[in-house]
Amino acid sequence: MAIIRLGTSELGGTFNLQGEAVAEYLRKSYDIEVHPFDGSSVACANGLHAGELDIGFSASNWVGRALRGEDPFEQPIDIRMVAPANVGPMFFVVRADSDLRTIDDMRGRRVSVNVRESGMFQHICTIFGVLGIGFDEFEPHYLGFADGADALRHGEIDAQWQCPIPNPLMTQLANDTDIRVLEWAPDQLQKVLDNVEFYRRASMEAGCLRGVDHVSPQVGVLNVITTHARVDDALVHDWVTAMVQNAAALGDALPLYKGLAALFDELKTEGASVFEPGGVKLHPAAKRAYEEAGLLS
Repeated sequence: MAIIRLGTSELGGTFNLQGEAVAEYLRKSYDIEVHPFDGSSVACANGLHAGELDIGFSASNWVGRALRGEDPFEQPIDIRMVAPANVGPMFFVVRADSDLRTIDDMRGRRVSVNVRESGMFQHICTIFGVLGIGFDEFEPHYLGFADGADALRHGEIDAQWQCPIPNPLMTQLANDTDIRVLEWAPDQLQKVLDNVEFYRRASMEAGCLRGVDHVSPQVGVLNVITTHARVDDALVHDWVTAMVQNAAALGDALPLYKGLAALFDELKTEGASVFEPGGVKLHPAAKRAYEEAGLLS
C-alpha cells in the first residue's frame, strides 16, 4: 500500500486534528504516517524540502517565505499548494477577573506569545509591527499553548495568545478557568487587515467557548495544506479529491472544517489565485482535481 507522510501540529493541535480527519478518508488506499511537530508551519515546509513528508499543514503567512528561502528558511523550497484548511480566529485570552479589556491594555503586562520558533509567534511580530507595539512595552513569555494555559490558570501571566478554536487545550482552559477574550479597537483590527494580505476578518461566536458571551471580531489567518513539486501526482490528486468530495462531512465531524465547502466555492468566483498565497502555485495535480470537481475552469 502506498504511503502518505503527513506533517501536522502537536498532538491535539489544530493541524493535527484536521490532518487526522482527512486521513480517515484515505486510509483504504494509503498507509498514513502522521508526524506531529511543534512549530508546525516551518517544520512541515522543511520536511517537504528534505523529502521526509508528502503533505504538510501551514499558516499561509509562511509559504511565501518558504518558496523564497527567507528567514527562518535556509534555502528556497519548491513548495506547492494543495488545499485550504480553514480560516480561524486568533485571539488573546485572559482570566475573567483580569483588569485587561483591550489589546492596548497589555502594555506593561506579562503576555505569553508562544515559542519563538512557532508560526503563532510570527503572527504576534506581524500584528504588533503593524500596530506599533514594541516588545519592550510588555513582558513577553515564550510558552507553548499547554504551558501558557497553565501559567494563565495559575496567574503567572496576564494574557495568552491563542491559536484558532476549536482546540482541546483552549476548551480545557475555558472549562476549568473563568476566562474572557480581549477586544480590538475597530480601527486596530481594520489596520491589521488592510496591511497584511494573508489575514481575513474572523469572528468568535457567542458560546463558542465558556466565557465568550457575544460575537467578538478577531484576526483570522488562512491555514493551508501544502506539498512539494516532486510529490507524486496521484497522491496529491487523491488528497484533494477526498477533501472536496467530503467537505460537508468534514465540517460536520470537525468544527474546524465548518467553512471548508464555502472556501472551495471561492475557487469558482476568484480563481486559483485565491489559494496561492505568497506566490505559491497550486500543485498541477491539485489544480486538475479542482477542475474535475467543477471548481476551476
